[in-house]
Amino acid sequence: MNRFRRIKKMASAQHQTVSARWLAGLLLVILYLTIVRSQVVASSSFIDESTIGEVTDQLAAAHGESERARISKGVLQVAQLWQSKDGDGEQFARFCKDNYIADPETRQMTADRLEEALANIYGHFREMGKRLSWHTDVVTGPVLPIDYTLAAFSPGSHLSEDFFASKIAFIVLLNYPLHTLQEYLEQGPTWTRAQWAQARLAGNFDTRIPSEVSQQITNAYVDASTYIDKYNIFMHHLLDESGERLFPEGMRLVTHWNLRDELKAQYSNPDGLTRQEMIYDVMLRIIRQEVPQTVINNPAVDWKPATNEVTMSSVIDGDVPEDWSHGEAGTPVDNTPEPDARYDKMLGHFRARLAADPYYPNAPTHMLRRFERGREIPEAEVKAIFESICASPIIGRIGKLIEKRLGRELRPFDIWYDGFKPRGSIAQETLDSIVRAKYPSVEAFENDLPNILGQLGFSRETAEFLCDHIGVDPSRGIGHASGPGLRTSTARLRTRVPESGMDYKGYNIAIHEFGHNVEQVLSLCKIDHTLLRGVPNTAFTEGFAFVFQSRDLELLGIDDDDPTREHLKVLDNLWGTCEIAAVSLVDMAAWNWMYENPDATPAELKQAITGIARDIWNRYYAPVMDISDVEILAIYSHMIESALYLPDYPLGHIISFQVEEHMKKGDLAEEMERMCTSGSVTPDLWMQNAVGSPISAAPLLQAAERALESLE
Repeated sequence: MNRFRRIKKMASAQHQTVSARWLAGLLLVILYLTIVRSQVVASSSFIDESTIGEVTDQLAAAHGESERARISKGVLQVAQLWQSKDGDGEQFARFCKDNYIADPETRQMTADRLEEALANIYGHFREMGKRLSWHTDVVTGPVLPIDYTLAAFSPGSHLSEDFFASKIAFIVLLNYPLHTLQEYLEQGPTWTRAQWAQARLAGNFDTRIPSEVSQQITNAYVDASTYIDKYNIFMHHLLDESGERLFPEGMRLVTHWNLRDELKAQYSNPDGLTRQEMIYDVMLRIIRQEVPQTVINNPAVDWKPATNEVTMSSVIDGDVPEDWSHGEAGTPVDNTPEPDARYDKMLGHFRARLAADPYYPNAPTHMLRRFERGREIPEAEVKAIFESICASPIIGRIGKLIEKRLGRELRPFDIWYDGFKPRGSIAQETLDSIVRAKYPSVEAFENDLPNILGQLGFSRETAEFLCDHIGVDPSRGIGHASGPGLRTSTARLRTRVPESGMDYKGYNIAIHEFGHNVEQVLSLCKIDHTLLRGVPNTAFTEGFAFVFQSRDLELLGIDDDDPTREHLKVLDNLWGTCEIAAVSLVDMAAWNWMYENPDATPAELKQAITGIARDIWNRYYAPVMDISDVEILAIYSHMIESALYLPDYPLGHIISFQVEEHMKKGDLAEEMERMCTSGSVTPDLWMQNAVGSPISAAPLLQAAERALESLE
């Protein structure tokens, strides 16, 4: 690591321009990977090459030269992860001789037994995790200190090591080959389903992470998630410069999701621009860590975001922090901002992943693991897709159309323009009223799930099956979907539901999460191999969630007879995809920066991310809006709560558009079930099977150009 720091300092002194810094960063990462890889190889040499060769020769002599290639790969895979505590060289040799399976039929039967066992083991651990975090995720009453401790406890943190200690992992590695991404892409299309299952079986044991490192990753996630869940702004307590309150009493919005959605909702309000400007000011102060500590999650103070003044409030419309001292209304309150906690949480994720790096010889950075192991799409390819969208001249043409529809010049927050959607012309209060009347409680929404599925085209039998496997809970956070661990357990749909009933924001999120849940149940309970459960990566489940979410008004019975609806829907999709793609580029660049600067402080990370956000804004949005040096692309809470999750959203938009276009040729319900049961093969193979073409932004860009030509 000291060598890496010296390389970093040399590169920093020699490269001053933005483009040069990017090139320097790439070189640094390559050098860093080389150093880490060499360290890993050095640390995994307990079994020497001569022993590996002798064992391979002996097994080949026993089972035939035709087996040599398979034997050689299996023995090497075991040797790479074998440690002194597993036994000496003689015990290693004996293990390989005793456990190599030459007979294909026995090997397949063994894979079937392992598949059944892992489905139960992983499934029960997933269910335990849901129960341990139940009181921090779901509104069940007050959150006790023990609830955070339980949520941070990871019962599976020792599981990986237990698999190796019991030799189960080594039996798998000896008999089932690991595959590189290139092998998946080249050979995968010719594999049978059983071969795919065996490939995924081996992939469960391609690394050996110590339990303390696994626990560190869990702790980092819980710490960041708790911070975000508690980061609420009481909107009625925001004052403009004249002291007026612009938002209704009781409105409590979590960053960033609710703030963004409230900003979107104001497009249908004739007086919404002033409110949007105030929300935008709040967002910038969050990014810059200028929000006074006393304002966060506190309904006892009033705050002027424009000037950052804080005073005691005459109105209290929520739970006041226990340690808060009440004072006379109007008296000034300390406006010291919170420390750089936002960026400290992000660094917590980074440090936890950094601790795991040495245990992934073939993917020694979190970026490589997220892209090549998780998404199975190289980072460079994903970046190129996003840049092709953000740099498209079509974005500028859409911006001109938005200006015309708004009757004003674009403002930075218009990256979230919502006027293309039918709901853009419906007042937020009207939508809230419709939703509250229909869903006054969590139970009312849960009871209506079969009807929602019926409206989407699912048969009564399938709808009943799905709803038997999906439950709904009131969420403490913004909302999320938690898949079933076992075929006999239930997926959980979480969304915020105030005492007054579900509002439109909660409903819109619930429909999105319902799309996740339906995919989660279908891709586990209806699939042929549980080793292939799920979809290729989270971008695909986001794609299905977007398919559901785009039908939210239709499901409420709100018809849209606008003949330009389909054109506007395409433009809305591309404008939104561009926004989240730009945000994802910030997230990706931030992680690369952290690897280049592993000893960074929270303050340094803040400065770096705001600079990255401005650079990406200037590259893609400044030409569209004629406004430079804007930091708003750094507002997303996913950057803090989830380590490099954001790229799944723009990929999800692209995938959902391709899926939607294909579904127009058939039945949504039947097509979704067919697609979901393809399982976790590689993304392009899944897309070829699903819609007949690989992942591409081209169909969306082409459709947007046709839509613009028609509208213009």
